[in-house]
Amino acid sequence: MKRWTNVLALLLVLVMAIPVWAEEARDYFKVGVITSLSGSLATGGNVTKRGYDLWAQAVNAGGGIEIQGKKYPVKLVYGDDQSEPSQGASAAERLATQEHVDFVLGPYASGLTLAAAPVLEKYKIPMITGSAESPLIWKEKFHYTFGTIPPVNFTGSAPIKTLSGLNPKPKTALILGSNDAFSKATAEAFRDAAEKEGIKVLKFSIVPSNQDLIPYLSAAKAMQPDLIAFGGHDEELIKLVKALNQINYTPKALLMHYGVTEPAFIDALKNNANQIFGASVWTESINTKGDVLWPNAKSYADAAMKAYNVPADYTQAGSSAAGIAFQVALTKINAKPPLDEKQRDALVNALEKLKVSTFYGEIGFATEGQFYHANVGLTPLTIQIQNDKVVVVGPANLAQSKPIYPMQAQK
Repeated sequence: MKRWTNVLALLLVLVMAIPVWAEEARDYFKVGVITSLSGSLATGGNVTKRGYDLWAQAVNAGGGIEIQGKKYPVKLVYGDDQSEPSQGASAAERLATQEHVDFVLGPYASGLTLAAAPVLEKYKIPMITGSAESPLIWKEKFHYTFGTIPPVNFTGSAPIKTLSGLNPKPKTALILGSNDAFSKATAEAFRDAAEKEGIKVLKFSIVPSNQDLIPYLSAAKAMQPDLIAFGGHDEELIKLVKALNQINYTPKALLMHYGVTEPAFIDALKNNANQIFGASVWTESINTKGDVLWPNAKSYADAAMKAYNVPADYTQAGSSAAGIAFQVALTKINAKPPLDEKQRDALVNALEKLKVSTFYGEIGFATEGQFYHANVGLTPLTIQIQNDKVVVVGPANLAQSKPIYPMQAQK
């Protein structure tokens, strides 16, 4: 009886080992992707999806990632975070424990990234977000989490500096931000930069997400600030512009951050998008030299347009660049799929040492300080929508056009 018990136990062990063996035999990189494919952030989530997909398509068109003379394709496995932090954590758990992914391309939104990162930290799975910009992420110093887009406290001051260099410059400002990790940090970056540049902040408010902004803007109309700056996500930015039109108020300058460069912003607002300022780290016009996949910004923009018939913005570009960062780091350590824990740790070490020129610009992750594991190799840009197009208006040495100020009411 004991012998049969031992035989059954051995058979059970062998059966349980079959999925593990199958996973070990895998000859492709399994890449987890967490982003907002549904819910309130789905517009931005699909921007990141286009970026991740375009990277995977380009890699696989060339046969895959080359490791010691052999090429390994990449397969993306998506987890929809549904624009909810709890679902972001659940998606990370599933990708780690059920899908056994080699590494993860991370969420669109900062709050979702903050939810997924601790889970991936537990399972020691590297993640690069191509989108999230809140400084709270880097403050946590997650060992396995990186980001290709600099945080807003690194980039948010750029448009304020551009505006403060005008003659005359804005003297007063009203600054609002939605109450989520990214938007709040954006508003705080605008406020801190304005105060540093001698622009008096008449009012600073963090408001509930998706709040009706008309009461706040009606108060702004009474105060008549030269500048209104708002930290929010794409749909909220569109609603703010529509609310200003509804109360028939045009400030001298209107500043936002992410969303202004997104094609959906201009599509939704048409002529009313013109003259709005924003911050960015990439446009198709910047002069970059890429060593991997795309030789420059324009070639990437052309590839994106061909693939999706939608102009690429800096979030889509940053998402594709996240894939390139993993790709280059894997070749540095000669890691073949599937990755075990030791290889994943080696991948983190390679990412920390990474310096690579891409169509997106220089990628190099900080290894200490307030920007820990964020990419600080890029130059923050001030952009403005002029004649229905996104143009760089600052810094002066990179500008395509002069800033339009004060803002003129659209007909």
